[in-house]
Amino acid sequence: MALTDGERTRTWRPAWPCAPAQVLRPQRRGAGDPTQRHEESGRIWRAMRTPLGPATLCVHPRPAVGEVVGRAWGPGAEWALDRMPALLGADDDPSSFEAHHHPEVAAGWRTHQHWRIGATGLVMESLVPSILEQKVTGKQAFGSFRELVRRHGEPAPGPVGALRLMVQPTPETIAAIPSWEWLRLGVQPAQSRTVVTACRLGPSLERITELPVEEADRRLRSIRGVGVWTSAEVRQRALGDPDAVSFGDYHLANWVGWALLGRDITDDEMAELLEPYRPQRGRAAAMAMAGGRTRPRRGPRMSVPTHLPTR
Repeated sequence: MALTDGERTRTWRPAWPCAPAQVLRPQRRGAGDPTQRHEESGRIWRAMRTPLGPATLCVHPRPAVGEVVGRAWGPGAEWALDRMPALLGADDDPSSFEAHHHPEVAAGWRTHQHWRIGATGLVMESLVPSILEQKVTGKQAFGSFRELVRRHGEPAPGPVGALRLMVQPTPETIAAIPSWEWLRLGVQPAQSRTVVTACRLGPSLERITELPVEEADRRLRSIRGVGVWTSAEVRQRALGDPDAVSFGDYHLANWVGWALLGRDITDDEMAELLEPYRPQRGRAAAMAMAGGRTRPRRGPRMSVPTHLPTR
């Protein structure tokens, strides 16, 4: 790493054709997310609250030479650069994945073998917006999260004023938000109570990154208001868990059903279809949708999962 005028830099050469924009897309909560910005140049800017303090990370892919250049500012800059490979999927090992159970999964895998699941290592960063997304449309949830960050967060460190990049509020700040302010943010009481409860447990929840994913899942779901769906959403993003499946999602079962069977299915049917792929059921679901049929669009539109590879 190099340090110049408060800016730390790192050049990393991944062992595969890494696509940072694709890997980081699940971390972005809508196009207006003030904590993550994507530029047409290919650079991605992230504001994060690390264990060492706020940090801004700029990820600049250089595919022509097979490198990714990271630049970081703030008290957590060194931590952010140390974590950059894991954030971009370096810890995700798909070598044991077998796609022979369904031809659609195999087809998706043939064209997406370089797809990786990144891990932020930051639990609260993923848990707060995931709770806000429970049982509402993506537009509603993204709007509430955007206003939460803008009103109660803080400007990201570094030369990012033009980007209006913001750091998510601390768990202590979120836990102190009064009930009337949550309603002003468009958050219903059930969600705000769960967010506040989780934030009061913030320090202990951050430590689940050191635990096996089964125990991490158990501890997340021990919080009242956090169920299977929310736990999976957090484990996908914070832990990079390839087995996490968002059961209970408004769309996912039907998308997998159409990809593999050509019809809508239930969560129970999806669980049966994905069981042979354990411990990489989440990857299998993504590959099925990448290689299988697309569900016809009909019915009300709700939040679309962003942890899947583009077709």
